[in-house]
Amino acid sequence: MKIVSWNINGYRSISGQNPKLRYGEKVQINDLFKYVEKENPDLLLMQETKSEKEQIKEHLLAPEGYKSYFSACKIKKGYSGVGIFSKKEPEYINDSIGVEKFDNEGRVIEIGIDGISYFNVYFPNGQQGPERVQYKLDFYDALFAKANEKRKEGRKVIVSGDYNTAHTEIDLARPKENEQTSGFLPEERVKLDEIFAMGYSDSFRLFNKDGDNYTWWSPRGRARERNVGWRIDYHFVSNDLLTQVKNSYHQPLQLGSDHCPIVLELGM
Repeated sequence: MKIVSWNINGYRSISGQNPKLRYGEKVQINDLFKYVEKENPDLLLMQETKSEKEQIKEHLLAPEGYKSYFSACKIKKGYSGVGIFSKKEPEYINDSIGVEKFDNEGRVIEIGIDGISYFNVYFPNGQQGPERVQYKLDFYDALFAKANEKRKEGRKVIVSGDYNTAHTEIDLARPKENEQTSGFLPEERVKLDEIFAMGYSDSFRLFNKDGDNYTWWSPRGRARERNVGWRIDYHFVSNDLLTQVKNSYHQPLQLGSDHCPIVLELGM
């Protein structure tokens, strides 16, 4: 299984439905389908789709050979949202973690394939203030409580997506300057420690312990060109899956979003 997670920062833009700026010019290019054709993932987990299914043109709902599934924000159009392309027919699909204030924002799709529960998650950003940081921390608790329910049922679990938190100092280019910035606050970083203590592992760090590996770059100040970024996108795998993890890596050269795709390869 080849699983890709990617914060695409707007489905209608990356699929070419809406024009976007590239090198100062408006273009309509389907970077998303081109990527799928090139990489041929079994599962593509997308965050920040900013679209309801009804807003997407029929021929852009899924590449050939895939079925698509979407969950949109119920309280604000053009905000949040997640989507999945899957080659395989899922055992089940679920877009609720059972907490209305979280489910309303369209941040989760859970899909079951071959006894594994895949959680595709767009975790909240806490940069709007203390209340939003607390919302984010509470979301972490609720999401992993739901994931752990699946583990109790005997399923293996993968939680992929944009976590909006850099874990350690090597996970962002300027840690000292961002110690008081949401995304690198002590209480946010501790949440990731708590997740590891539950029996999950950061798949990328199984293969790469080095710094300067980022998944998001600010669109300002040529940050991507200079590799001044943050590693905030992850595949966290339950530890009973570790023997099946064959590789995990980033694709920083892939354009189309301010995030890059991250890849997890499993032996089945």
